[in-house]
This record gives sequence, C-alpha cells and structure tokens, in this order.
Amino acid sequence: MSDDYSATEDRTMPVVCYALYLLAFATGVTAIAGLVIAYAQRAAAGPVMQSHYTFLIRTFWIGLAVMIAGGVICGVGALLTVILIGFPILAAGSLLLAAGGIWFGVRAIVGLVYVSRGEAYPRPYAVLV
Repeated sequence: MSDDYSATEDRTMPVVCYALYLLAFATGVTAIAGLVIAYAQRAAAGPVMQSHYTFLIRTFWIGLAVMIAGGVICGVGALLTVILIGFPILAAGSLLLAAGGIWFGVRAIVGLVYVSRGEAYPRPYAVLV
C-alpha cells in the first residue's frame, strides 16, 4: 500500500531539505532554510513524505538543543580554564558538540537513503537514528 503512495508523491523537496541540512556543515545556516521548507511542505505532503518532513523538523530542533547545550558547556569551561578546572569541562562541551554534529549528519544521510528508495522514514519520532 505504501508503494502506491510513494509512486505518486514528489520526493524532490525532502531531498532538497536533506541536502540543505548536509550543506549546513559548510555554511552553518542552510539548515534553517531546510527547516522552513519542511514546515511549509509537511501539510501538503502524502503520508510517506510527511514522515520525512516530521523527521527533518525533529532533527533540526533536537540538533539545535544539543548544540546550544554544548556551546554553553564550552563557554563555562572556557571561563573556568583560568583556574584550570575548566579544561575537562571544555573538553566535555567539545565532545558534545562533535557528537551532535555527527548525529545530525548521520540522521540526514539515513533519511536521504530512505527518501531515495521512496520509503517512509520508519521511526520519525525516534531520537537516535
């Protein structure tokens, strides 16, 4: 039954959103454009592509929360490096930022694989992949 939907649904815009998310690693801001497109297209999409838009929206907001948390931890660690206790805190924040970036990239690539197959994303509300 999902094959009937996926054959008629347009896969172009979810692919554009995933590409914008991946391009954000170089530019830093194109993920916002992908988020806007995902919000704009989600209501008009069929059930297969709607799962991708939901996945894209959740990926952005969870990734943003992780990046903000990592940035705050790095900021606190940087301030505390004056008394030397900040170095481990700074390292922990940096690890969180790196893990968040990897998580964001993996989710974008996995979503791109599913949309290229014409399949719905199986777990759009999952936090991990």
